[in-house]
Amino acid sequence: MAYSSNLGIGRMGPNRELKKAVEGYWKKEISEAELHDTAKQIQLNNWKMQKDAGIDLIPSGDFSMYDQVLDTICMVGAIPERYNKNQSFSELYFAMARGQQDKAKGVNVSAMEMTKWFDTNYHY
Repeated sequence: MAYSSNLGIGRMGPNRELKKAVEGYWKKEISEAELHDTAKQIQLNNWKMQKDAGIDLIPSGDFSMYDQVLDTICMVGAIPERYNKNQSFSELYFAMARGQQDKAKGVNVSAMEMTKWFDTNYHY
């Protein structure tokens, strides 16, 4: 018996909902909970769309909030010391991706370096 599968599906949503939610979170227009709710809904919609299309083996673990390499860094705990680990995971994650500045608190931490892999930007 043959099974159908794929390697994953776009994570932004049909109308770039994830990009809008992430940028809204950065601007403090939406909460961390709203960001995660948006991400969860996109994942559920993606799984349903694949199921409805008749895909037998639906991949999981292919979603990323921002950067798959950064996800792996967090998964294995390779977080550089310069980042404050006493903040929410989303704050830490995006600080690693974008840097973190807060003049009032004297915080000025640079983002992780980037490299080109297969013509895309990833953190490392």
